[in-house]
Amino acid sequence: MPLHLDAMDIRILRALQRDGRLQNLQLAEEVGLSPSPCLRRVRRLEEAGAVERYVALLNPAAMGLGLTVFARISLVSQDAETVERFAEAVRQFPQVVECYIMAGECDALLRVVAADIDAYRQFQSTHLTRANGVQTVKTDIPMQKVKQSTELPI
Repeated sequence: MPLHLDAMDIRILRALQRDGRLQNLQLAEEVGLSPSPCLRRVRRLEEAGAVERYVALLNPAAMGLGLTVFARISLVSQDAETVERFAEAVRQFPQVVECYIMAGECDALLRVVAADIDAYRQFQSTHLTRANGVQTVKTDIPMQKVKQSTELPI
């Protein structure tokens, strides 16, 4: 169930989405509150689960991970045991930065980062295997990034 957010909560969350390192004084000034009430609101939003965590967003290319691919996975079976075995395996692979169990043409969709196509091919052949419940892997390679955002439209 969504949280009840007032206009000030939304202003605070928008500011934190743009820059999670804002100090409370800067945040309070940006949203038009004094520091104490601003800090109380931020803590309340954190405790309510509106703010899950704070992270640094790294540049994949600067980290030597210049290739992003999307892998559409079909599993050998869609029973709970196979899906959970696959999910548990995927959680162990740092190359998989997103994984969704899907309804539709594929059973899972992965976003995978790698140094290059050879590194991805090695990852695919070594880790995306029948031992992990995978029947087929269809890889899509994006040609151009048009938009990537971590900000929710609140």
